[in-house]
This record gives sequence, C-alpha cells and structure tokens, in this order.
Amino acid sequence: MMGPDTKDRAGHNHEARAYSLVARLTLVVLGLGLLLVLAFVLGLATGAGQMDLPGLFKNLTGEADAMTRAIIGRIRFPRVLAAAFSGAALALGGMVFQAILRNPLSEPYILGVSGGAAVGAILAILAGMARFPGVSLAAFAGSMATLGLVVLLSSGRATLARDYLILAGVMVNAFCSAFILFLMSMTQDNRLHTIMFWLMGDLSSPDTGQTLVLAISAIPCFLLIFFLSHRMNLMLLGNDKAESLGVDVKTTTLVLLIVTSFMVSATVCQSGLLGFVGLVIPHIFRLIVGSDHRILAPACVLGGASYLVLCDMAARWVPSQGEIPVGVVTAMVGVPIFIILLRRRL
Repeated sequence: MMGPDTKDRAGHNHEARAYSLVARLTLVVLGLGLLLVLAFVLGLATGAGQMDLPGLFKNLTGEADAMTRAIIGRIRFPRVLAAAFSGAALALGGMVFQAILRNPLSEPYILGVSGGAAVGAILAILAGMARFPGVSLAAFAGSMATLGLVVLLSSGRATLARDYLILAGVMVNAFCSAFILFLMSMTQDNRLHTIMFWLMGDLSSPDTGQTLVLAISAIPCFLLIFFLSHRMNLMLLGNDKAESLGVDVKTTTLVLLIVTSFMVSATVCQSGLLGFVGLVIPHIFRLIVGSDHRILAPACVLGGASYLVLCDMAARWVPSQGEIPVGVVTAMVGVPIFIILLRRRL
C-alpha cells in the first residue's frame, strides 16, 4: 500500500509537472506571439509602395493620408492576415499528419491532400460554383478523397506502411498535378492565368471576405486539435497502449483527419498550393520545444503564421519589379529540408 509520504510525493510531482507545462506553454506563446507581431508589422510595411515603420505607425494612429490608409487596410492587412492563417493551418496540419500517421515526412502537400483540394476547387470554379460555399465544399471533398486513396494504397504493408504512405502520396500528388494540367488544357476560360498563378501559391489578390471565412473556419480547428493534443501524445506510444489509457484511437484519428483536411482545403481555396510549410515548421519546433503536442501545437500555429508572413514578404521584396508566388519561396526552403530528412531515414 502507498503510505502518506508516497502519496504526497506523487501529488507534488504531478503539481510540478503541471506547473512546468504551464510555464513552458506560456513562454512559447509569449515568445512566438512577439515574433508573429514583428512579422505582421514587417509584412504591413512591405509592398510595391515602400513604407517605413514611422509611416506605418502614423497610419495606425490615424494620421496618414487616405491613400496610405487604403493600401494598408484594403490590400496589405488582408494579405498578411491570409498568410498568417494559411501558415498556421498548414503547419498544424503537418504536425497532425506526422503524429497520427507516425511518419516525420508526412504533410498535406506531400501526401496529395492539398493537390486533391486544388482539383476539387478548380472543378467547382469551372462548373460555375466559384462562390462560397460551393468551391470550399468541393475542395474539402477532393482533399478527403485523395487522403482516403493514399491511406488505401499504403495499407496492408506491415512494417513498410510508413514508407509506402509517402510513395502513395507522391503518386497521388503527381496524378492530381497531371489532372489539373489536363483541366487547364481543355478549357478556354479567361481565368486561366489567375488559376495558374493561384496554383503556385498566391496571396497577391487578397479578398477580405474569403480571409474572414478562412479565419472563422480555422480557429475552431485550432482549438479542437489543441484539445486533442494530449491524446496524440498517448497515440505515439502505440495504439494498444493508447487504448489501455482510455483513448478511442479510431474515433480520435478520424476526427483529426477530417478536421485537418477541412482546414487544409479552406487554406487551398484562399492561398492555392503552398508546399512544405507543414513539413518545415513542425520539425523546427519539435527540435526547439520537444515532442509534447500540448506545446508543439500552439508553437506550430504561431510559428507557421510567422513563417508564411515572412515568406510572403520575401516574395514581394526579392524581385526588383513585381513579385513571385509565395509557393516558390516555401518550396525553395522546404525541398532541401525534405531531401535531408529523407536521406536520414534511408
């Protein structure tokens, strides 16, 4: 039997762990929150008409001229906000896929989920359902279909299932890309150029309404995933161990897959195909804050938001004239990291 001293020590250890968790969570949220604020300010100050920080603060205090206020309020603010929510959703989606599929190379773009959402969105646009919620529902259906196909193709492979998962995702993603090219070659739609730019990851034409829809869609997903973060910790121990600790593995996995696919499809509708965000950010913050998803989830949200805002700022700042799609920047950063991680697994 446990004596009073043993019970006291156990209670003290539990309280110490809880305090440590709260302290680490507070430190991560405050630190990355400040980084996001800095990235947000820099994003607002970067654009075709360069604006120094004093000019930006003058706008925030209401002392700027009407044109400057219009540029900040109608163009740059929705764009930076869309980048922040898109980066947060993709980074968190990558974390979830890596946790429930137990594969560090999993992320929405590599697994074909983003490509499937793009196929659904383009089919909806060409069918005349460009308005909300038609294109969003079609993108969600496309993402769920490709995810189901990837899991089906990689199932029944025993110990090699994780490697087959990546291979199946690459094949499905390649098929989605080919199908998108087929759709674009068969249409004479005058929106063809816009669709092509959007497919490369485009934040250049922010729509305030769509950005608000993305925010409203993403925030409940963020909260639900954070609520299930401890269950993801237990699932990393193995399905049998998690079940013995009271986790309904099948239901939790299904909920996480649906919520993440919905979140990613909403992001694709707003920002197009942004690859490797869900690969880079979870790995970086797993090295910094550890693998506890209760800490890693908010780190991915805030860090992913800051990362994509800075990538979008680079997409506007690097070219001497015009800008490049932000998806080009994320790919240039993400592909080398993916190759390094792949070589470490081989």
